[in-house]
Amino acid sequence: MARERWPSRLLFIFAAVGSAAGLGNLWRFPYLTYKYGGGAFLIPYLIALLVLGIPLLVLEFAVGQHFQRSTVGAMRKLKTWAGAVGWWMLGIAFVVLSYYAAVMAWSLRYFFSSFSMAWSGGAESYFYEQVLGLSSGIGVLGGINWILLACLIGVWILIYFSVFKGIKSVSQVVKVTMPLPILLIFILLIRAVTLEGAAGGLVVYMKPVFSALLDPEIWVAAASQIFFTLSVGLGIMIAYASYVKKKQDTAGDALWTALMNSGISLLAGFVVFGTLGFLAMQKGVAVPDVVASGPGLAFVVFPEALSMMPMAWLFSLLFFIVLLSLGIDSAFSLLEGVLAAFKDRLRTSTMKLSLIGCILGFAGGIIFVTGAGLYFLDIVDHFVLSYGLIMFGIFECLLVGWTKAGKEVKEHLARESPWFPVNLWWWLIRLVIPIILVVMFITFFLKELAAPYEGYPGWAIAVGWAAVFLPLVVGFFLNKWYGKKREVAEITVP
Repeated sequence: MARERWPSRLLFIFAAVGSAAGLGNLWRFPYLTYKYGGGAFLIPYLIALLVLGIPLLVLEFAVGQHFQRSTVGAMRKLKTWAGAVGWWMLGIAFVVLSYYAAVMAWSLRYFFSSFSMAWSGGAESYFYEQVLGLSSGIGVLGGINWILLACLIGVWILIYFSVFKGIKSVSQVVKVTMPLPILLIFILLIRAVTLEGAAGGLVVYMKPVFSALLDPEIWVAAASQIFFTLSVGLGIMIAYASYVKKKQDTAGDALWTALMNSGISLLAGFVVFGTLGFLAMQKGVAVPDVVASGPGLAFVVFPEALSMMPMAWLFSLLFFIVLLSLGIDSAFSLLEGVLAAFKDRLRTSTMKLSLIGCILGFAGGIIFVTGAGLYFLDIVDHFVLSYGLIMFGIFECLLVGWTKAGKEVKEHLARESPWFPVNLWWWLIRLVIPIILVVMFITFFLKELAAPYEGYPGWAIAVGWAAVFLPLVVGFFLNKWYGKKREVAEITVP
């Protein structure tokens, strides 16, 4: 069968940017910039983008495009046993998708609540008590939040209709969901910078503190943000690039994707801190007193600020449409990366595979819409991102940089992107990037040894580690199955 193809290079870039630009662009990058020296943070950030992010993205694009196979198939081309690594990361991607969809369910509920501004006067209690129904701790599961469950079903319906026709339906969706949040971010930016007190927030956000550059933690934070924000290490970009024709500028695609992703992060920061400056003035406190990161920023602090604006319901609608549109591209890209591996080996229709994938993802996400859902989300997210993705990044660098098949990837890159400094890139992925990732891994692990993450009990920490390593166990068995299916296909298909 002929491999699916993106209708155009632009739509491939749209899909890649949509996958990379997710909720972390809105709630993690601005906070890190504020925390680590303001405008000075952009120096290690840009260095990490050039030394770590773009080379890794080029690697994944080149691997998928050259071998014309999903993550598993491409990894097996490098080394047969590495197919298990491919399945491992797809398993982790599926875990990420299961809780990412729950966060989108929060956004969907807030979207509908925007018409009545239900959180006015009590944004924090609304989020933790009414929306989440948060229990007293991870050991207290609580019941299923039925409203959130209904929203979760709605999210999975959206995901299904994004991927049910494979690249054909994905291409149609990204025509809307990629440019839409950028347009809305610009609208929110104009609103934010014209608010009273916005200037104070923007100063806090961007005022450079160059002494922060002497702190090693700022460099680890910048490298982490770059690594986590580009969707590398999840198998998505390899799968997406496998649908690209071989004769296309691989490095150029990666460069556009990385720069657009970073641009969205920077714009989002101006929106967030302009709005926080307004909130601080309204409350009569300093900007640092209202700064938050993660879900607290998107679902407590920002809604509180929105409720104080003129035409609050309208700007709330726009804000949660941004969250939903940023989230949906990342969500269905995670699923498509997984489905691509099965589509390479099964004759089952894409619609049926998509339906099975959505049902399993929905079932896996139910735990995240219980009273203890936020706790489970927090601990699983911490372990799979801090350890799983980094380990896969190390594996793919070593597999490409030190194998015979990896040299084919290098030759492909030199052929399709003659302007790109391939020899420098080759040196980076063989030595520099693995060292950076090992340092990141050790840094995170030493913190883990110093104290249990967020004080969670031992069994909860075990759940986090299980989320990282159980997919690897499953991956070994799936890799054997994949190999057997491949042998049959090569014998029976003329």
